[in-house]
Amino acid sequence: MKNKYIILMLSAFFFAACGTTTDSTTSTMDEAKSDAEEMVEKVEEKVEKKGESFRWNQPAPGPARKIEIGKANEFELTNGLKVIVVENNKLPRVSFSLSAETGPIFEGDKAGTLDMTGQLVNSGTTTKSKAEIDEEVDFIGANFSARGTGMFGSSLKKHSTELLAIMSDVLMNPSFPQEEFDKIKKQTLSGLAQDKEDPNSIARNVTSVLTFGKDHPYGELTTEETVENISVADCKKAYETYMKPNISYLTIVGDINLADAKMLAEKYFGSWKKGDYSKKTFEDPKAPNGTEIDFVNKTGAVQSVINVSYPVKLIPGSEDAIKASMMNMMFGGFFASRLNSNLREDKAYTYGIRSSLRPNKEIGSFNISGAVRNEVTDSSLTEIFKEMNTMINKPISAKELTLVKNVMSGNFARSLEQPQTVARFASNIARLNLPADYYETYLEKLNNVTAADIQAMAKKYLRPENAHFIIVGNKDEVADNLAKFASSKKVDFYDTYGNFLEIKDSPKVAGDVTASSVVMDFIKVSGGKEALMGLKTMTSKMSMSAMGANLEMTTTKKAPNFFHMIMIMPAQGMTIVEQKFNGVKGAASGMQGSQEFTEGDEFDAMAEQAAIFPELAYLGDDYNLELKGIENVDGVDCYKVIVNPPNGSKSTDYYEVESKLKKQTITTQAGQGGQEAVVTVKFSDYKAAEEFVFPHTIEFIGMGPAPMKSTVESYEFNKDVDMSLFRIE
Repeated sequence: MKNKYIILMLSAFFFAACGTTTDSTTSTMDEAKSDAEEMVEKVEEKVEKKGESFRWNQPAPGPARKIEIGKANEFELTNGLKVIVVENNKLPRVSFSLSAETGPIFEGDKAGTLDMTGQLVNSGTTTKSKAEIDEEVDFIGANFSARGTGMFGSSLKKHSTELLAIMSDVLMNPSFPQEEFDKIKKQTLSGLAQDKEDPNSIARNVTSVLTFGKDHPYGELTTEETVENISVADCKKAYETYMKPNISYLTIVGDINLADAKMLAEKYFGSWKKGDYSKKTFEDPKAPNGTEIDFVNKTGAVQSVINVSYPVKLIPGSEDAIKASMMNMMFGGFFASRLNSNLREDKAYTYGIRSSLRPNKEIGSFNISGAVRNEVTDSSLTEIFKEMNTMINKPISAKELTLVKNVMSGNFARSLEQPQTVARFASNIARLNLPADYYETYLEKLNNVTAADIQAMAKKYLRPENAHFIIVGNKDEVADNLAKFASSKKVDFYDTYGNFLEIKDSPKVAGDVTASSVVMDFIKVSGGKEALMGLKTMTSKMSMSAMGANLEMTTTKKAPNFFHMIMIMPAQGMTIVEQKFNGVKGAASGMQGSQEFTEGDEFDAMAEQAAIFPELAYLGDDYNLELKGIENVDGVDCYKVIVNPPNGSKSTDYYEVESKLKKQTITTQAGQGGQEAVVTVKFSDYKAAEEFVFPHTIEFIGMGPAPMKSTVESYEFNKDVDMSLFRIE
């Protein structure tokens, strides 16, 4: 009952729906690069013989040029709305960015309200449905989006009045439809369920909690419990509380003069009613007093997700801001950074690792994030410590300094192509009290940074001795090697929401319990070995939904090793995937085409699943079973059994201590882009199916953007089966 064939099928469905990419040109590109380098060397040799080697020397950089962003004009409406206007006539476009300056918001037992409010605001007004608004926006070729504390829109100048009419309507007349709220709530809960199984999402959540604390707005998390507490009334209240003109900025950028901006702002936003609002203040979070190793267990993971984080006091626009940003860029902010060059290019520990240093008016943060192979998790931490300390203790070279300046200059120049960037710059100048020419002279300030400045910033903001090293990975394979990095010489364990776990001794396994006896007990409660071995055919029918589509799946097995599965989308009369196995050959067809195979992972998985009750094979000599103790799964004590088949992938199976039934199985499967995905299949709602006891609810987690829960509609046993089902042409 591993359901590996279903996992492979789901993989095909999600890959086809989401799309995959491959790169087959690397070898050719490397050969071309080698040829080009050889040609350059020959040309250089000839030129140098002629005394013209100066042509190959890079010219010295000239002075940084001043960026012409546009002069900002400001005025205020009678309702307190502050308006910033930046005239830019290069293109006949205008953008309007509205943002409420609420300060950090702590939502407590209703965390997630503002996010849901932002989605709900986009769901229609008292005068128009969401579909009508979308149609109007598309008709004028505009961009428009709204969130809980603001909105953004841009269009051609000639359509600016139509766009503002839409924005004003959404701002002042949101309808908060209950049916849309119910959809958003369902989607939010589905996303949270997936996040609890995704190592990267777990790492982000735990990092937020440990860096800022649960009592700080930046550290509180949206959970299933807080979402269940939220109602439409809460969303309405949040919107009315935070969307006030007297704490908001409207930034207008583009082909518009000050007089027209005043007229439009008054016409479309002048009737917005002001109200009282008081920003709340919070105590600054503190970095840990030593190096902490914080671990979240993810059974079956073949990679460890590493986050290094701590709070920093770095104010946007401060004297340190640009210099510290440049230091971080060199350390881990782009592909050729020291951190990525070491762990990816030199050591091949990871696909990529990055760092960030985020300034914030309240409290900023430093973070390193990446994923590495299990076996090099401790080595990766060693290299991270090494790179942080090298950055602190040794100045960067002139070549590195030039490189990072070029990268940041290029990023800045490209960002100016977006109207949102210019709007944000103008708003930042007003909100943060920056000099009026702060961004116009950005490149000049960038160019003036020295190697000594970079090292000073490293000494100030890189603090490996006061950091959370957060690892999400396989505890059994990784955790024991990490205690040496902690100041306390021990590893602290947390759950997926950053709650500290007191690691207690697991219940002792009775002396007569073995991996084989656990599996045998499951066979007994499922119907007994003799009865299960007597099964000659089995057909199951299952219904489920995925990515908004209703699906039906029928699986047929016939002893000893025939298997057929077909998944259809009944509303469209479409076959998503069909798989067949006849003992010597397997075949699959569907949205990604057709293929046949006589070996490989697909063949092994299908051969294993062709058995009507796969656990019967576990007791054979070909399988290696390991009992790894008792572990709590969703509040239930379970025996943890590692299953090593003769072919195919290893799995970790959990069987309830009391009921003896299988609770879940965890495997590692190939995912998109060559990445490996940890797939969890949960079994529940066991009930009688004729003389047997089988699960009637099966949930798949980790194979797509959201968990997929399926319901078994029926099981049929020992019925006649048409052998043409298994025919492979």
